Amino acid sequence: MNPYATLSGETRVIAIIGDPIAQVKSPAGVTKTLNDRGRNCVVVPIHVTPSDVDAFVAGASVVHNVDGIIATVPHKFAAYRHCATATDRAHFLGAANVLRRNSDGTWHGDQCDGEAFVGGVRAAGGDPAGKDALLVGAGGAGSAIALALLEAGVATLAIHDEDATRRDALVERLHERFGTKVRTGSSDPTGCTLVVNATPVGMRATDPLPVQVDKLRRDTFVGDVITVPAVTPLIEAARRAGCPTQVGGGMFAVVLELMVGFLLGADSRPQ
Repeated sequence: MNPYATLSGETRVIAIIGDPIAQVKSPAGVTKTLNDRGRNCVVVPIHVTPSDVDAFVAGASVVHNVDGIIATVPHKFAAYRHCATATDRAHFLGAANVLRRNSDGTWHGDQCDGEAFVGGVRAAGGDPAGKDALLVGAGGAGSAIALALLEAGVATLAIHDEDATRRDALVERLHERFGTKVRTGSSDPTGCTLVVNATPVGMRATDPLPVQVDKLRRDTFVGDVITVPAVTPLIEAARRAGCPTQVGGGMFAVVLELMVGFLLGADSRPQ
């Protein structure tokens, strides 16, 4: 029997914050993995609106048994603002999806969504290297995936987001490291051999498709970050077109390992 399966006064707390939060399925898996590795803790989902993130983190900072914070949509940029220290990629992106305590009680952050997505693509038999990629979504997860795809060797990266200001800011930031390999894109995947949906579009049955699926090539690898539903309308359409795919669960399996490692003290990138 797991010795940490029963809550007690010694149990450490990890908060996972989002708006909404009901769709998040990770608390049980992260809790179990941490427990299996000897950490007496529980991951607790907490619904925090964007206007209340700063107040929540300030409150959590003075709660002595809160050891970490996991940030999901739309709080990854806000979470980074509370980091006294962070990994290089979190600094570059200005976003964090997981925070742990420094020895002085301040927060140390990382953004591992991008590494997790690339890991999931490889686990599904794909390889970003040499691909002409289209990324839909320039938010916290999308920004991290953009950086990871470029580091993994995509030939070009087109970025599309309904928020043109956010899209252009990400393209400009990536230009600093990767030059003209990065450009603005659209929902048209023509010529692309890797297509990524890094938006919530597809969580609801009434959502439109994030890309023009009738223009997908059979050799285009299509990935989605959404975990609920397990197979999104985009992935269904891509499979009908004969495309290889990765569902959000594939990314989640990798991000769980990365977050647990980080919460236990490991950085996969230098500060």
